[in-house]
Amino acid sequence: MPLDILLPFWGDPALLRETVASVLAQRNDDWVLTVVDDAYPDESVADWFRDLGDPRVTYVRKPVNEGITANYRTCVGLATQEVVVILGCDDVLLPNYVDVVLAAHAAFPGAAVIQPGTRIIDEHGAIVEPMADRIKQRVVRPRAKGPRLLAGEQLATSLLHGDWLYWPSLAFRREVLVATAFRDDMPLIQDLAIVLDVVAAGGSLLLEPTVCFHYRRHGASASSAALLDGRRFAGERAYFELAAGQVAALGWRRAEWAARLHITSRLHALMLIPQVVRRNPGRVGMLVRHAFGPTRP
Repeated sequence: MPLDILLPFWGDPALLRETVASVLAQRNDDWVLTVVDDAYPDESVADWFRDLGDPRVTYVRKPVNEGITANYRTCVGLATQEVVVILGCDDVLLPNYVDVVLAAHAAFPGAAVIQPGTRIIDEHGAIVEPMADRIKQRVVRPRAKGPRLLAGEQLATSLLHGDWLYWPSLAFRREVLVATAFRDDMPLIQDLAIVLDVVAAGGSLLLEPTVCFHYRRHGASASSAALLDGRRFAGERAYFELAAGQVAALGWRRAEWAARLHITSRLHALMLIPQVVRRNPGRVGMLVRHAFGPTRP
């Protein structure tokens, strides 16, 4: 059963080639890769894939740019295998990634989502540990010395206290992705939104702590830019209000209050204020309002 690796592309072609090289370097060859180019304006990308000559790799180029959420949908529509990964076009699989994910699925076939162990790298590929990720991995994320299955209100509450997921490292059962809609109006918090929808529908998540993925953080990313100008936090406030209603309808009161408080999101805004004062002081007020704004009863 091959692992279905889907790669929506818009970005740095050099980083894309590094990502693809990490797929080709897997110890386990039981995978297929589909790259969906969202009309990135560089014809050398298509030339590189044409010269690659690997039958496991399929390259598709859209005629016009449709945006990341539409490209996610395109990727899911192209999935053919039981387990699916939507890989970031600047992230790196360690050589054991396919082994870890397929073994986890074999051991826990009912898990809707698999979160494998992840390290953070910067734009140069060096391993780093930003404060936000230290909090995610050491404080917010549930403890797991080995594979740990999570579900229901416990999982929802944990994720709403602090989003400890790394979206491009996640592996999904294909039927789950097909059945779960991407939200058009929340591109920067899509990972939490779709996983919480899965959890609310009864799906479980397997936390597999074996490190097999390098997640790239760099200042040029859309999410980093959105943090500094406040757009991401505006989107988070809207999402947490929606999520509070979603889990309240299920009777999950602890999860509802986790969504209304969104403590780690508020702390993140506070941590960024000194940086925003230097770079974009007009946006400081937005971060302060996010950090100290009232919760709705």
